[in-house]
Amino acid sequence: MIEKERVPNHVGVIMDGNGRWAKARMLPRVAGHNAGMESMKKIVIAASNMGIKNLTVYAFSTENWKRSTEEVNGIFKLIVKYVKSELEELIENNVHINIIGEYDMLPQDSVEAIDKLVASTKGDDGLNFNIALNYGGRAEIVKSVNALFEAKKQEEVNGIFEPVTEADISRYLYTGSANFDIPDPDLIIRTSGEERMSNFLVWQAAYSELMFTDTLWPDFTPEEFEEMVERFTHRDRRFGGRNKEDK
Repeated sequence: MIEKERVPNHVGVIMDGNGRWAKARMLPRVAGHNAGMESMKKIVIAASNMGIKNLTVYAFSTENWKRSTEEVNGIFKLIVKYVKSELEELIENNVHINIIGEYDMLPQDSVEAIDKLVASTKGDDGLNFNIALNYGGRAEIVKSVNALFEAKKQEEVNGIFEPVTEADISRYLYTGSANFDIPDPDLIIRTSGEERMSNFLVWQAAYSELMFTDTLWPDFTPEEFEEMVERFTHRDRRFGGRNKEDK
């Protein structure tokens, strides 16, 4: 058992491989997303039990609109299904839901289900479960810069305002203190054998530890998740510096 004080504060997960899982079984792609949802439910509970405070999953990217209408609509229907079937258990486990991304562009029934999910878990103070929906890392940075520009205009004195800092941009990200105040991820996991970030938390992941697995997301188990977290506890995180032994 991993000591809770050693677990990462924030874990991000790129849940990849649902389509390939379904194809290997000669099933429609939406069947893979349904299986992936079941895996996600298990990882949420596992993260909560391990004492992880923040879990962010990449559920639907801004690029996913390029997929077939059938697949996209199937994903949105699963969102509604997830809320109806899991809301009570999420509340019982004290899980707090945040949504990052422009989810208001989703179909109305999905938006209403998400709003209910967020409102119903608002008072929970356990795991912060952050779902990235219609999210893209670059679009998030653009949105942050525009919000920062508007704020700077209010501070302007005689046509001059203070130079922009990294902290300024971070503040106006979805995860920043002007919104949800979610810390940068300590660990990012990607399943299915792909080894790239795919526009996920591109600003926040500057010093994240990265781990990859060939396991397709529907087959990703709490045991493998815990094994990765255990490996993380042995990583030497220097944030651009050096070990004392190397100085």
